[in-house]
Amino acid sequence: VGSSRLSPDSVTFNATISACEKGQQWLESLSLFSSLEASRLAFDVITCNATISACEKGHQWEWALALLSKLTWPAAGGLMPDVVSFNATVSACEKGEKWARAVALLREMPLLAAIPNNITYNSAISACAKGQHWRGALQLLAEMQ
Repeated sequence: VGSSRLSPDSVTFNATISACEKGQQWLESLSLFSSLEASRLAFDVITCNATISACEKGHQWEWALALLSKLTWPAAGGLMPDVVSFNATVSACEKGEKWARAVALLREMPLLAAIPNNITYNSAISACAKGQHWRGALQLLAEMQ
């Protein structure tokens, strides 16, 4: 390898964050995301989704919500969350036993042009089950049919 120094770009950060997510290293993923922001490189939906997924796997629902909000604020430079963004965040809320927040996210999705799918509903129903909110689970099931 030569002596010249290379600079990582957004794709490099995305790949590394994704590797940390797969290795269940949510804190490392957050650190990399912060480094990306500090470097003034542009992040994209893929960056946020990989970091949200890492937080979901680490049962860090608060961080997942914070990252999702980076996509929905005007400061995101026009980025919008997609179904993957929401699915990972709903799943994080399910793992954190935050059923009301999981259902609220599912309800927000159409407002941001993200259509809930089976994964979204399954995570929200599971969140309701963990919260012993059986009526909510039945209502979500009825919506799917």
